[in-house]
Amino acid sequence: MKHRRLPTSPVANPSAIVGGTGNLRYRFTVLASGLVRFEYSLDSVFEDRASTLAINRNLPVPSFRVVDREDSLEIITERFHLRYDKQPFSTNGLRVQVRGNVTNYHSQWRYGEPSQVARWDLGGTARTLDGADGKIPLGPGVIAKNGYMMLDDSQSMLFTDDGWVSGRQQSESIDGYLFAYGRDYKDAIKAFYGLSGSQPLLPRWALGNWWSRYYKYSADEYLALMDRFKVEAIPLSVAVLDMDWHWVENEMVKKSGFSGWTGYSWNSNLFPDPGSFLLEMRKRDLKVTLNDHPADGVASYEDLYEEMCKVLGKDASLQDPIAFDITDKAFLNAYFDILLRTLEDQGIDFWWIDWQQGSFSAIAGVDPLWMLNHFHFLRNSRGNKRPMTFSRFAGPGSHRYPIGFSGDTIVTWESLDFQPEFTATSSNIGYGWWSHDIGGHMHGYKDDELATRWVQLGVFSPILRLHSSNNPFNSKEPWCFTIEAYKIMADALRLRHRLIPYLYSMNVRSARDDEPLVQPLYWEYPEQEEAYRNRNMFLFGSSLIVAPLTAPRDAVTRRARMRAWLPPGKHVDIFSGIVYDGNREIWIYRTLDEYAVFAQEGSIIPLDAAKTPGNGGKTPESLEVIVVVGRDGSFDIYEDDGNGSGIEDVDFVHTPILYKQDIGTLSIGPVVTKAKSVVEKRDWTFTFLMLGSVKSIRALVDNADWKCKISVTANGVEIGVEGLPATAKLEIILGDDPQLAVTDVSKHIFRLLNDACMHFDVKQEIWSVVSAPIPLSSRLTRLHALALDERLLGALQELLLADSRWGS
Repeated sequence: MKHRRLPTSPVANPSAIVGGTGNLRYRFTVLASGLVRFEYSLDSVFEDRASTLAINRNLPVPSFRVVDREDSLEIITERFHLRYDKQPFSTNGLRVQVRGNVTNYHSQWRYGEPSQVARWDLGGTARTLDGADGKIPLGPGVIAKNGYMMLDDSQSMLFTDDGWVSGRQQSESIDGYLFAYGRDYKDAIKAFYGLSGSQPLLPRWALGNWWSRYYKYSADEYLALMDRFKVEAIPLSVAVLDMDWHWVENEMVKKSGFSGWTGYSWNSNLFPDPGSFLLEMRKRDLKVTLNDHPADGVASYEDLYEEMCKVLGKDASLQDPIAFDITDKAFLNAYFDILLRTLEDQGIDFWWIDWQQGSFSAIAGVDPLWMLNHFHFLRNSRGNKRPMTFSRFAGPGSHRYPIGFSGDTIVTWESLDFQPEFTATSSNIGYGWWSHDIGGHMHGYKDDELATRWVQLGVFSPILRLHSSNNPFNSKEPWCFTIEAYKIMADALRLRHRLIPYLYSMNVRSARDDEPLVQPLYWEYPEQEEAYRNRNMFLFGSSLIVAPLTAPRDAVTRRARMRAWLPPGKHVDIFSGIVYDGNREIWIYRTLDEYAVFAQEGSIIPLDAAKTPGNGGKTPESLEVIVVVGRDGSFDIYEDDGNGSGIEDVDFVHTPILYKQDIGTLSIGPVVTKAKSVVEKRDWTFTFLMLGSVKSIRALVDNADWKCKISVTANGVEIGVEGLPATAKLEIILGDDPQLAVTDVSKHIFRLLNDACMHFDVKQEIWSVVSAPIPLSSRLTRLHALALDERLLGALQELLLADSRWGS
């Protein structure tokens, strides 16, 4: 099997090591100012091979000091103070104090005490959401509110020098990593990536919409469905074929005694000409993945059985099944080079690995899921291809093998409500590319509002993959829902493809700068308790804050609500245009066609300018850039031609965007690249959300006036510039210190009252109060005196108090 070798550098710089020589049974390695490896071995033999968690220990040596006495040892860095009694590790004998007064009493780690204490634990992720119906327990991350977290690496699988794997020796050896970064969460995550490897660069097309369903499609049915999506102007990028692409229920399977879950031969009744089918999919600009449940091995009825037997030295005439043995090099080579490669050569782009059979193999300590993830990812880079696989989380270090399949959730509001927190929290263990079953997978109930809210969340998820079970009443085609839900879902799916310029640039940032796309609020605001309370909210890239709607709307306001915290500064809802004061918790209320996504002052968000982008997520010829004035801002758009298997191999086209508030000037370009620009000339639209009045607007290209089209919309000002050469620098000049317009919420209040299911006379009375030329405090007092429905009053207050400049 030929594949790209995982780059590792597992042997630490000797200057970082304390102990571990002679008969010493302990060894400490100071890997970073807040990261220390601690080992104890009865035979004084220590492990220097790469593990699933730790592939890079040869890191820059931080400044530290050692105090070594006969019966004690101290290691001191700028972030921690370690004390050790030189005895077998114990709670009393090994402890680390996190420096910086993170908490009054709880910033000292002791060996043997659990790091995950509910009060402080921020969590990581889980192997699967299979069967989840709401919140589930999560494994550890590398951060906690009390300033430290420990990962135990004593039992993990190892990588050998020749690229193979090994279990650990069954002994009493201890191998752990303590992250002691206080509340510098981002630094802790960067240290984790330094140790465990960065997230790889995803192909651009992976960021578009995926279609998936556990359903017995024929080739003609599947192509017809893809064409229906095109007719409905709903773009897709990835087509997933669940297990029924292969033989499942016919006589061959029954006689073999196999379950039908595993298969490598096309079901010719459904796909009589797989090559033609896959060619048609490529013509539609779609990538294709097949589901593989590999656990049952290779049955005698498989098309490639005889060839597998020949390579493995088995007698095909006996018709014995070939057992799945991931630890057998010969089998693994044949698995990739015969079974999978034959299908890949037909046009399969990557594999959906559906492993659910536990963590045991023929070699103690070797987890088959780790093996599948690792070698699938490396194998998928064949031909300088940008590698990708689709599989389950196997433990810390799994972020190196995206994309994650989170499993089969139950279709309920409780499942939806947990998913944003689950996704954001997963970044605490560096796992940034989850693909959930958007809409839920199985059981549950029919609820068009629930399905719609799930698709809206999917737009602001790492990967948007529509999926459902084989129940004939459970499918996710938008046109299968009510007209209201269908229109909103279709618009949401179009928006996802419009967001790809933003998403791809964040993809580059993730791989280059170790910044996952989705981040909890407390990463950016670690000293704000509100950031911890609002676990469902998250940062979506560098410019957006999302407050998901995960509960049904009420009968009076016909709006869903969610408690949200807006950080300091002003924020603009990118859909409604309402300006909000920050640094406060509020209840937000939204109709089904609205979603709560906020951009702070200085935010810049590039979009595909096409209202209906095509399939495949291609680089657009026209871009729209959303800008929120009020503060300096910048954004770097990254594009490329798709070549290069890793971020170090790619010739990016980099378009810098810079906004300067004091002079009110937005600068774009020129592009920076070693390669030819992917788009030589481009049309641009700049949408300045809720821009207040400006005296004049100018466009300059290379310091010369350039014609632009200016139009005022309900939510701001649009400026169009056509035919901008990639080599040119464009400046949009608004004038000194432009400000956000004061939000007149009257129209939003009128819509709220118009929608409300209540007495007309009460509506009119509310409107008279809201419209009265009296101080805002008086209006609020009068509204409270009307004894209104709690949610209606809350929705009114949200609007009246959104922007303190209005109505005062």
